[in-house]
Amino acid sequence: MFIRIPTAILLAASFALADHHEGTKLHPDTSAEGWKPLFAKDLGDAKYPEGVWTRDGEGVLTASQDQAIWSAKKYNDFVLDLEFKNAEATNSGVIVHCSDIGNWIPNSVEIQIADDHSEKWAKADKTWQCAAIFGRLGAKKSVVKKPGEWNRFTITCKGKMITVVLNGELVTEMDMSKWTDPKKNPDGSDIPGWLSKPAAELPLEGHIGFQGKHAGAPIYFRNIRIKELPAGE
Repeated sequence: MFIRIPTAILLAASFALADHHEGTKLHPDTSAEGWKPLFAKDLGDAKYPEGVWTRDGEGVLTASQDQAIWSAKKYNDFVLDLEFKNAEATNSGVIVHCSDIGNWIPNSVEIQIADDHSEKWAKADKTWQCAAIFGRLGAKKSVVKKPGEWNRFTITCKGKMITVVLNGELVTEMDMSKWTDPKKNPDGSDIPGWLSKPAAELPLEGHIGFQGKHAGAPIYFRNIRIKELPAGE
């Protein structure tokens, strides 16, 4: 039997498929040349408190306490690609440009991870929600998935530019050079007092880190891969 499908439905389907492909293009092919795991399987090249961070047989990384894990190596320009899964009310983050892992909060930039579906984070300031540059710049929209579902992050740090792609959408773009005031964001909003150093003045070479089990809610990471970018790329 021949069934005639209305043209409008066909067009809508083709546009949806095109949008899907465009979204997936924003995430890199991490099997390509130049990509490598950020951490070894045994975490031998990571810095973290003993007994806090573990990786299971399927490669899922999680923490039992609110203690960060860090790359032993320092990075300048790079693309970082990973997946994360929230629990209910998760509040975590990916930390870049960290020059002091012993006092990382004022000496780094944090790309926020949060369960925006929970009441607590749904009502929070935009700079505290998922994919924000914590305390400094909110994401353009919230596209984080519900707790228990895997999300994909692609974070690019090139010079003073930071871009964040979450689940196929470019949601955050920050030019650190515009953050020259330690107390005020460029739009006039307040910066939390513990972020006491202007982003514009932070060293770009630094460790990459992941915040642990914060405020009692766990966080899960997997497929963490990095590609260093040479100058001028």
